[in-house]
Amino acid sequence: MRWYSIVLAFFLYGLSCWLLLAWADEQALTQWPDFLYFLVVTSSTVGYGDLSPASEAGRYVVSLFVIPVGLSLFALILGRAAAWVSSQWFKGVKGLKQLHVDNHILVMGWNGQRTLHLLNLLLRERQHTAEQQSIVLCVKAEIDNPMPDHIEFVRVESFNQDGDMNKACISQASVIIIDNEHDDITMTTALYANQRNPHGHILAYFHDESLARLLQTHCPNVECTPSVAVEMLAKSAFDPGSSALHHDLLSVQEGQAQYSVTLPELGKKLTVGQVFRALKEKHDATLIGLADQQKRIELNPPLDKSLSAGDKLYYIAVNRIRQIDWESMHVQ
Repeated sequence: MRWYSIVLAFFLYGLSCWLLLAWADEQALTQWPDFLYFLVVTSSTVGYGDLSPASEAGRYVVSLFVIPVGLSLFALILGRAAAWVSSQWFKGVKGLKQLHVDNHILVMGWNGQRTLHLLNLLLRERQHTAEQQSIVLCVKAEIDNPMPDHIEFVRVESFNQDGDMNKACISQASVIIIDNEHDDITMTTALYANQRNPHGHILAYFHDESLARLLQTHCPNVECTPSVAVEMLAKSAFDPGSSALHHDLLSVQEGQAQYSVTLPELGKKLTVGQVFRALKEKHDATLIGLADQQKRIELNPPLDKSLSAGDKLYYIAVNRIRQIDWESMHVQ
């Protein structure tokens, strides 16, 4: 039965009960809201006993109509509600439900264990941030939600169809991470994501670095991440331990890791040297680079370089620094 049929049946049941109790001259049971209270308590078989029929006709009405019919309707409502909850859970696990999220992190693509590792890293990073963003996994693969208690999940037919991607709220995402098995799918997905969400932070992983450069030519605001496995091998050949060092900087599971912070608007200009010394002395963190508002990155900047509001500062620390007293850095 549909919900409107159940509501209609319950309305007719209540009306019939009131008419029969009124016919049996059960005045105490037909007064509002005592009638509703008696009907619910009786039909659900709770039976507190504070209200009960006083006449013989009233007892026949309750025993032959109110209780059996009410119990059937009560069980029907509970069954229908349980079926709805179960279907919503099933849709969520299968990725068939329309999401309603905003300012979330959207991961597009499925690469088995690599994607699971990425999701675990995102969840761990989120623990150190003040804003607990939702994490949404969007896939084309025939899988269920791999982490149903931690992330949202959407399964689509295509990464470049409005109807499918609206389910993942792509236009409202603050960060979009694209990591597919094939670079051509990554390319088309990145182009579509840039068109749907030009102000979001879009990251795309490529196996072929030439495709990453091609995408940045057309979409300079997309941050492309090529594979650096070969470069790390070559670096470690001449500087042993380099690969372990870079892995430790990227990992947030243990030891030192790399984080970033955006310089706010201040009353006076700061220099790299002032920030470098303050971070080291007060937070035991090391400033390693910066990026201006044009996203030009400079590693190991000179100490006398002036900083501007909106610059992103990259530093190494055990944990993300939640509060930085920028004003005190002017006093040197």
